[in-house]
Amino acid sequence: MSRTPLPYNPKVLDLFRNPKNLGKMEDATVMAVAGNPACGDMVTFFLKISDQEIIEKATFESYGCAANIATSSIVTEMIKGLTLKSAWEDITWTKVTAEVGGLPTIKFHCGVLAVGALKRAIRLFYEKKGTAPTWLPKDHTFEEKQALEEEELARRLSKRLNTGEEK
Repeated sequence: MSRTPLPYNPKVLDLFRNPKNLGKMEDATVMAVAGNPACGDMVTFFLKISDQEIIEKATFESYGCAANIATSSIVTEMIKGLTLKSAWEDITWTKVTAEVGGLPTIKFHCGVLAVGALKRAIRLFYEKKGTAPTWLPKDHTFEEKQALEEEELARRLSKRLNTGEEK
């Protein structure tokens, strides 16, 4: 069985080869992980947030395909200097996909994953503070739900592998 390479555009390939803001941030205010065990993509976002709730710095670590790395990279660029509210409201997986110049349909989930990690980080920031602004929905967003479902699936698969279960 042969595999046909995916038709990535030059911007996705450049961000894959030369990702922006790659690496762990030791002094991050908050970090969040999202992953997709079906394809193996994982991303961790690190955010440095000011007292005025502005994203001063954003970095990421990734284990995944070109689309995963490119979308995570572009999200870190898109959110720098934004308030948490603006990042929450303005950054969507469709905008991320457009910002990288488009993705093959089979790779749309990478934009969902990157935005899910971002939104999880923002929600975790407020959970740590013990407060939630009125603009933060009580229910998880589509992207957060995807990230949480994938995380739960990964946890279950890991448990089965560690215990030797077949089912």
